[in-house]
Amino acid sequence: MKTYGHFENKNFVITERDIPRNWYNYFYNDEYVSFVSQVGFGQGFAQDDMGRRIKLVEDRAVYISNGETYWQATALPINDPLDDYSCVHATGYSDINVFKNGVHSTCRFFVGNEGKREYLKVTVKNETDKELTLKIVPYVETTIDCKYTPQGYENDEGRLYEEKNCAIVTGKMPFGSEDAVKQYGYLSSSEKLSGFDTRKTAFIGTYGNKLLPKAMIENLGCTNSISIAEKICLAVENTVTLKAGEEKSIWYTVGVEDSYDKIPVCDYNNIENEFKLMLDKYDDVLSGVSIKTPWDDLNHLFNDWLKYQTNLGSRWARVRHNGMRDMMSDTECLSCFNAELAADRICRVMSYQYENGYAPRTFLDGTIQDKNYADNTVWMTYTVYAITKELGDLSFLSREVPFNNGTTGTVYDHIYRSVSFLNGFTGHYGLVKAWGGDWNDNMNKVGIKGKGVSVWLSIALVRAAKMLAEIASWLGKTEDEQFAKKVAFDMEERVNKYGFEGDRYIYAISDDFFTIGSEESEEGKHTALPQLWSVLADFDKEKCTIVMDALERELNVDIGLLICKPPYAKDLPYYGDMSRPSVGVRENGGVYLHASAWKLAVDGILGRNDKVEEGIHKILPGHHQYEKKVGEPYVLFNAYMGEQTGYRFGTPGQSWRTAAGQWFMYALVKFVYGMQPNFDGLLIKPTLPTSWKDCSITKTLRGCTYNVHFIQKDECGCNNIESITVNGVKVDPTKAIPPIKGETLNVEVILTK
Repeated sequence: MKTYGHFENKNFVITERDIPRNWYNYFYNDEYVSFVSQVGFGQGFAQDDMGRRIKLVEDRAVYISNGETYWQATALPINDPLDDYSCVHATGYSDINVFKNGVHSTCRFFVGNEGKREYLKVTVKNETDKELTLKIVPYVETTIDCKYTPQGYENDEGRLYEEKNCAIVTGKMPFGSEDAVKQYGYLSSSEKLSGFDTRKTAFIGTYGNKLLPKAMIENLGCTNSISIAEKICLAVENTVTLKAGEEKSIWYTVGVEDSYDKIPVCDYNNIENEFKLMLDKYDDVLSGVSIKTPWDDLNHLFNDWLKYQTNLGSRWARVRHNGMRDMMSDTECLSCFNAELAADRICRVMSYQYENGYAPRTFLDGTIQDKNYADNTVWMTYTVYAITKELGDLSFLSREVPFNNGTTGTVYDHIYRSVSFLNGFTGHYGLVKAWGGDWNDNMNKVGIKGKGVSVWLSIALVRAAKMLAEIASWLGKTEDEQFAKKVAFDMEERVNKYGFEGDRYIYAISDDFFTIGSEESEEGKHTALPQLWSVLADFDKEKCTIVMDALERELNVDIGLLICKPPYAKDLPYYGDMSRPSVGVRENGGVYLHASAWKLAVDGILGRNDKVEEGIHKILPGHHQYEKKVGEPYVLFNAYMGEQTGYRFGTPGQSWRTAAGQWFMYALVKFVYGMQPNFDGLLIKPTLPTSWKDCSITKTLRGCTYNVHFIQKDECGCNNIESITVNGVKVDPTKAIPPIKGETLNVEVILTK
């Protein structure tokens, strides 16, 4: 299998630039997010508290000229021969290394801990035996003024500002308020500039593009173009002279501010310090858990990347929009290695909740957008429950958090209203309404008339209500506890009476009483989610065994877990957009890895060691048996394509912007290694893969570090704990191990049949 690169320490080193698709890395803080591929392609934008965005970077490139010719230090065009190339993707930054025409160059990309900006460091080294004069030209495509369309109006301007040593382009748009405010996009350098361009047609030409830029072809550098009411760009030029063997580095800043005075000077030492602070931040933020298994690719994926992907998702959801469900669920996953940050994140997300308990789908472009999805609010309780157990501190539940109308309630108030809202939001048979969609966004017509119901969401409410009952008991709120228990009991009864069909839970019942996920359904007779969630919601064990056995038989295939079978091929009006993806693609009969990660958790709960091992193998990019993997080996994707997709069978879908990595990481920690925190400490309940005879996990809980070493004594999977020792002293394996703040506890767990 062609790998295109390898793990090296904490990083992934890409050694071939001609990959069938871009392999990305993401950089982010709370104000700005950016991504870059192995050949420099990517975007970057700023966002305010209501989801208004300034699309600062639409694409980028870095050019070098030597007085005779030019080339891209970002490794394009692909057919341009290079003497050497590599791209190092690391948590927090990426380096693109190119050797051509006797010059070794490195382009380093990163985003600092704060500010609406990203940084680029270009390092050039003269590997020849003579002096070289080089021009270094970073180029940024931008739509800070507007999205370009043919025959559209442009209202921008751009020019060089020598006192700031940068090129600036301006546009007027709402950001931070509903009023359109002048925004200043800038590209600055830590060294005195020798040229610039702000007019796009001057730099790339009327008919050009970044692969064939007119300015570099004809001028071997910038043309010093200003722009007024034309398509803009940002390009600057530095001229450096290097003796044989000499090296030079220059920092560049690409950013946006609403005032000229706020534009910072691009200072080399300051940005070097920013870079170090960024590395320190991730060392701290991501340090809460690590694993060691017999599988090196899993160790690298988990320890160096999945936590980074989880942190991104918790703050930026799927990047393209601020999905409430996405951020809440990802924050639940974040809690297992950074509960304090997760507590802050969930409070931020809850502030967009309505006072009645309903939560919108997203906040974007300055507005809260409901989009008629019924499930958004249910994820809140799961996250609060997980965070509280990690913190071991009930005061978190008393933290004051506003609703989206400005009124305020405690964290507990928010989750209580969430459960109360869904309990009253019922349709057929008293089950929870599907409205315009649940977790499966494509089921957007099931209950649009206000009667259709989601069996999956009804099961999800049972899980939330059981958690709320437990939380209420912690607080001594007896009346609330009884209310939540009744909600859980009644809804579970309804689900079992109206949603259970022999060997499966159906998925939904439409407004007009069409059943979805039933043997009588035209399509999608078998669906994964209700079966998996019946276990997560702690339904009757006998029924859970029956439905999971059927799921294994019908949906678990060679490349993973199908989300439904058969796929939706017809445009049936009562389920909506399910046939919009081609059959075998994503939710429509593909192997959707978010659901696969839930299955890993479920197999852990059920103690199915062999299925845990099989599930990890099927999810891992490097273990994909069809050897068609063309996606990043260092993060997870949303899906693998089903057999109906022909040439795409087994290949991955979108990377990064998915909950698959987050829940895979979470399932490994909580349900495979069995790290189960409670108020007394850390309870250990593992279901390890059968081949992991010797493995370990390090987890921090309330300031205490637990180094947990597992030994499986028998040939097949072991779930029975023979003994646990803490710092050499035997303890009761049925009880939690109390944390000792500031201490390291060395825990050995012996497992046998």
